[in-house]
Amino acid sequence: MMGDELKVKTLALSECKIKAAEDGVMRFSGYASVFGGIDAYGDTIDPKAYDETLKNRERPIRMRWNHYGSVIGKWTKIEVDERGLYVEGELTPGHSLAKDVYASLKHGAIDGMSIGYYVRGYEELEEGRTLLTKIELIEISVVEEPADAMALVGDVKSRVDECANLKDIESVLRDAGRFSRSESKAIVSQIKAISQRDAEKEREIGSNLENLFKNFSI
Repeated sequence: MMGDELKVKTLALSECKIKAAEDGVMRFSGYASVFGGIDAYGDTIDPKAYDETLKNRERPIRMRWNHYGSVIGKWTKIEVDERGLYVEGELTPGHSLAKDVYASLKHGAIDGMSIGYYVRGYEELEEGRTLLTKIELIEISVVEEPADAMALVGDVKSRVDECANLKDIESVLRDAGRFSRSESKAIVSQIKAISQRDAEKEREIGSNLENLFKNFSI
């Protein structure tokens, strides 16, 4: 689990308790991470997991849009309390995307916040669970979709079971998987290419077996 693979964890809006200010400044606050629970990955976050990453930082923790989008503001407070990782932030004035995000926050159309982090320490618990004891926090994003990635995978898999052809799979990737049209087409094209290679290989194996049996029968 440890290493340089960037991981994310997302909380639904009901957990974030986002509050939008009414004084003209685009502020909001809430919890980006909570302690004690067990998420769909089987992870539990130790209350001390963020201690080191929040001390004497040389690089600020960025506020991003959907992890890989623009920096849309800055965090004015990031602290640990008995509940979890509490944050307060301001969206950048004059930033067109930041204004859109703020409008969606006030309207309740955006669903949550999510942390981007590296695992630097953990303990294996019973029943396949993991206690994250040391987290290197990279960024905290405002996100459209708080649904856990594991739940998303489950939705896609159940929809794929109903597919009759590759075109159906392409539709599932767009609708349930939330891939763009071009991304869906590229994935399906790769699946098709792999299937063709496998079919050719199976025909070759079948031909070889047939010749083998002929030799036995001589």
